[in-house]
Amino acid sequence: MHKLPLKIPGLNKFIDHTFLSPLATAADIKRLCEEAIEYGFYAVCVPPYFVPKAHQALHDHAVKVATVIGYPYGYSETSIKVAEARRSLDEGADELDIVINISAVKSGDWNYVRTEIEQMATTVRLKGKVCKLILEISVMTDEELERLVELCNKVRPNYVKTSSGTQGGATVEQIRYLRANLDSEIRIKASGGIRTRTAAAELLEAGADRIGTSSGLTIIQ
Repeated sequence: MHKLPLKIPGLNKFIDHTFLSPLATAADIKRLCEEAIEYGFYAVCVPPYFVPKAHQALHDHAVKVATVIGYPYGYSETSIKVAEARRSLDEGADELDIVINISAVKSGDWNYVRTEIEQMATTVRLKGKVCKLILEISVMTDEELERLVELCNKVRPNYVKTSSGTQGGATVEQIRYLRANLDSEIRIKASGGIRTRTAAAELLEAGADRIGTSSGLTIIQ
């Protein structure tokens, strides 16, 4: 668990500088990448359409390129999500934030959920890249979350992520639950509604390893 004061040296290195608006333009992504370079954010997180542009802008820099798969609701067929993942990786993505099939969870189709998570994690692993599974915790029951955590412990993605940012935000309680129940090598990304330095610091102290936010500049300044 991170023991960090509110004035966190190197806070920028925990942040995925994010812009996933459906109104995003090439100019927005160019600015996002420039900000990430200037302020030393860990990664940018952009729509799949903009992965090549972000990769080109950042290929001489340490900033990673992340994108989303199955965003925002996760209910595309698994084969479509796998194809989307492969395309994004081929175009230069370093990290994939993958929305699980929420509808399958709510339907109790756990075989489907398990198979999809395994296929997605394997697709990313074979490319030597980073897989983050978005669990959309705020819409899950306690039982559903428990089963998802069990599956993640078996599949072992690099990260479990709290939210797509469309169905509720990350909370300290969510992070504490994940850290207490996930295997220690599975890291945690907090995402959704994180707009202040205080909120980011509290989530990191609770056990988060990464912060996904569109308010990165506000948080570090």
